[in-house]
Amino acid sequence: MVGKVRIVTDSTADIPADIREKLGITMVPLKVLFGEETYLDAVTIHAEQFYEKLAHAPVLPTTSQPSPHEFSEVYQRLLDEDADSPIISIHLSAALSGTHQSAVIAQSMLEGGADLTIVDSKSASYGFGLCVVKAAEMALAGETKERILEEIAQLQRNTQLYFLVDSLDFLQKGGRIGKASALIGSILNIKPILSLDNDGVVLAVDKVRGTKKAMARIIELLKQQFGDEPVSATMAWTNPNPAGDELTRLVISEFNVQAINYTTVGTVIGTHTGPGTSAVFMHRF
Repeated sequence: MVGKVRIVTDSTADIPADIREKLGITMVPLKVLFGEETYLDAVTIHAEQFYEKLAHAPVLPTTSQPSPHEFSEVYQRLLDEDADSPIISIHLSAALSGTHQSAVIAQSMLEGGADLTIVDSKSASYGFGLCVVKAAEMALAGETKERILEEIAQLQRNTQLYFLVDSLDFLQKGGRIGKASALIGSILNIKPILSLDNDGVVLAVDKVRGTKKAMARIIELLKQQFGDEPVSATMAWTNPNPAGDELTRLVISEFNVQAINYTTVGTVIGTHTGPGTSAVFMHRF
């Protein structure tokens, strides 16, 4: 008899620990490296500690994905607990990280016919965290693997995300934009409105001058897509972040928000976007 579907993800989903625990989500951490010091994202270093450390770090941190061996150990443990129950493993966009590829390699290392489905979210942070949470809720309710995968695909199609960064320097150092763009942006206070395209690649949707105008433009873009329809929104930001608070206020006041969640941009995503990042993830309720 097929048992309850098990849900696996990685730490870049930025799902709060209490929600992961409540829903039985298994999380595989990425790593953050400050020079010779290595930390496990959301395990041995958390967002608040990370941003405090980042403010005083002489050299910017780097990140690395879990190894195939680390994934295979997690999968094997779940299979040892119940070999007949399916596993769905949902991960950070393959265009942004080798995490998805590590999971795929780990799958090939397993012996026997494990019922394991690996999903490239083509998103980041709570852009796919919400897919993971929904999948886990459905698994707890006894839904089938096929039905859960259908819901994940629907959320992927229907979720819109936009994010703002305080400085383009972190994206530039990570190879996301050119040096000239970063320099011009800093001098002219140009704020790119960023998103991810259908392949999960960072996309500059628009560029405006100043944070307030950028937030107003995000609201305008979301209005074009959702209008006055009932929506669910998740707000994510680095701490502390007044811009994140203001964006939240605008979303609540301008949309028919039926459900709203809050999360912190974690250490790995924060390494590449920098402090002062704020984001909104929205889909129809």
